[in-house]
Amino acid sequence: MTLLQVTTDTGNQLADTAHVVNQVVTGAAQELHFFDLLIKGGWVMIPLAILAFTGLVIFVERYLTIRKASKQETNLMLQIKQYIHEGRLENAIALCRNTNSPLGRMLEKGLKRIGRPIKDIEAAIENVGKLEVSKLEKNISILGIVAGIAPMLGFVGTIIGVITIFHDVSIKGAIEIGTISGGLYTKMITSATGLVVGIIAYVLYHILNAMVERIILRMETDALEFIDLLEEPGK
Repeated sequence: MTLLQVTTDTGNQLADTAHVVNQVVTGAAQELHFFDLLIKGGWVMIPLAILAFTGLVIFVERYLTIRKASKQETNLMLQIKQYIHEGRLENAIALCRNTNSPLGRMLEKGLKRIGRPIKDIEAAIENVGKLEVSKLEKNISILGIVAGIAPMLGFVGTIIGVITIFHDVSIKGAIEIGTISGGLYTKMITSATGLVVGIIAYVLYHILNAMVERIILRMETDALEFIDLLEEPGK
């Protein structure tokens, strides 16, 4: 009977020990959550988060705007040519106005200048084109600023982490893992976050610039085609 009781008590103790070990392991695993690691980066993570959020909002807004402006208008020039050949200038102007696109507004300005010297028409189209391009490029430069500032903020976090390490070592007078771990967390996390935010912002910046460049090329091509149309004999 005594042996049975001892065996039972031993089994209960082993079960309790296993439960405690399991809790410790579970707690250690929870400490490695991504959000908890970000918090260890310190106050530098706040401006980095603001930069990341700002860059994302600007990219989404500009991407949708540029995508809308870059919609294919393959029939626009064909219809304008047809209206001009038929002498239906008002219909051509109304078509451009209803298109509500950078190309449509640019051609509308040129159509309204028909009857004036070609140079005046070219100048009017060019001015409208510059205005439309500036609208498309609005706030894109902020992404470039984010791409440049984020890694620098990460470097600031690195300096803060190193200062923290030396400060803790000077207080405790010993170099131990527990002493330097806090500074190392700040150093590594802020550096990594700054680089990631900067790289993503840099890529998104060039994606938007490439989209704008394609629109500019198409606008220039259609503007030249429009001028050539006006220079045809009888126009």
